[in-house]
Amino acid sequence: MCGIVGVVSNNPVNQLLYDALLLLQHRGQDAAGIATNHSSMFSMHKANGLVRDVFRTRNMRSLQGNSGIGHCRYPTAGSSSEEEAQPFYVNAPFGITLAHNGNLTNQEQLKSEMFRNDRRHINTDSDSEVLLNVLAHEIQESTTGLALDPDSVFKAVAAVHRRVRGAYAVVAQIAGHGLLAFRDPYGIRPLCIGINETDNGTEYLVASESVALEGMGFRFLRDVAPGEAMFIDMDGKLHERQCADNPSLNPCAFEYVYLARPDSIIDGASVYATRLKMGEYLADKVRGQFKAGDIDVVMPIPDSSRPAAIQLALKLGVEYREGFIKNRYIGRTFLMPGQAIRRKSVRQKLNAITAEFKGKNVLLVDDSIVRGTTSREIVQMAREAGARNVYFASAAPPVLFPNVYGIDMPTRDELIAYGRSTEEICREITADALVYQDVDALKRSISDVNPALQNFEASCFDGVYVTGDVTPEYLDRLEFARHNPKAAVEEDAARTRLNLNLAASE
Repeated sequence: MCGIVGVVSNNPVNQLLYDALLLLQHRGQDAAGIATNHSSMFSMHKANGLVRDVFRTRNMRSLQGNSGIGHCRYPTAGSSSEEEAQPFYVNAPFGITLAHNGNLTNQEQLKSEMFRNDRRHINTDSDSEVLLNVLAHEIQESTTGLALDPDSVFKAVAAVHRRVRGAYAVVAQIAGHGLLAFRDPYGIRPLCIGINETDNGTEYLVASESVALEGMGFRFLRDVAPGEAMFIDMDGKLHERQCADNPSLNPCAFEYVYLARPDSIIDGASVYATRLKMGEYLADKVRGQFKAGDIDVVMPIPDSSRPAAIQLALKLGVEYREGFIKNRYIGRTFLMPGQAIRRKSVRQKLNAITAEFKGKNVLLVDDSIVRGTTSREIVQMAREAGARNVYFASAAPPVLFPNVYGIDMPTRDELIAYGRSTEEICREITADALVYQDVDALKRSISDVNPALQNFEASCFDGVYVTGDVTPEYLDRLEFARHNPKAAVEEDAARTRLNLNLAASE
């Protein structure tokens, strides 16, 4: 999961890109970067850290131009190395910068093709650099002996769709030609476009979430369709084309559960409204497990579970209270790499109001339970604050399977629900009772808000990988790489040497 933004304007865009990234900061807190285009030349600055820490006045002054792209990173592939901060840049053809949200599932195959067929070298472990080089190669192929026009751009994107597997929402700049945005044929990761009519002409803004458009004064135009590409040329004209053969919309269900801001609308469904619905369906499950009077108070784990907790309490007729106060200067623990860092950050992030817990049977509502680290710490905090009984409810179903499309859940043994019953998970997090949302109820929570949405990427809950290329062997390789990073790097280096030798012999 990352945040991406691209803009074409008649005015300098450095401040606009910076402000838009601030609105998308919740999508990634590991690194940030901006690349602008001025007189067919790129200016770029990127580094590890929050948006506000990466960019100083001198950096902003160097980012000249009336079009540009930005990125805030949450690492899922590669590492947290500063070299893997985005946007990425490649010199030929034309000069291209690219920012990517998602995760490729066939990047090893693509790397091999880069060496053997495309004659391109990959400098990092980032799948985004692989995607950039595939796009660059296909643009080069589509413009051999020809000038770059929208038709050739769309032909290149169609070739990218045929070669690349996985989830990807992309913004890219082609020096001196325009800004390109496209979405994978399954529409897994979100992408939308907004418009702003000014005295100097029309401006366009492409972003991961609608909140970035509205916050910057742009009118939401529409979501980019699965497989669709949009190209805004240097004259500010918008060109659109469907570039995939059989596109289908399968938005990521976890975006609605946790990742997106509640004030965003993704694929026609208000995130806030879907979370209210999750609370309603969860209340039905809770009512079936508890008798009247068992629960004294319902409390959310701030912030993303608050709408579900409010609606659950309302439907049950139980008092709602805020029992935890959040330190907003601590990052989102789900996005933090490493269990030890997450465990330490929970106590720094949340503080219990003792008076709200003392002597009460408390139902804590969270958006989801992934590794269980946060849940266990929070249950203990509630007990220490004096709660008589601590019950726990998850607005999402059990996370049973790895996510390979851009969320940091790559190994099964890190998932608390994997191989455990609800009763066993309850004991693990030390709660007195545990209630999970049903998978069908989660999907209905979204479909109820936008009936046009019927299919979802919900692999971490139901084990169905919509791209059709994720095998048990693939998941095993991911787990091996995670648990044996040194061996995985050596294996990758050996594969690279082999590919180089094969390319040299051809």
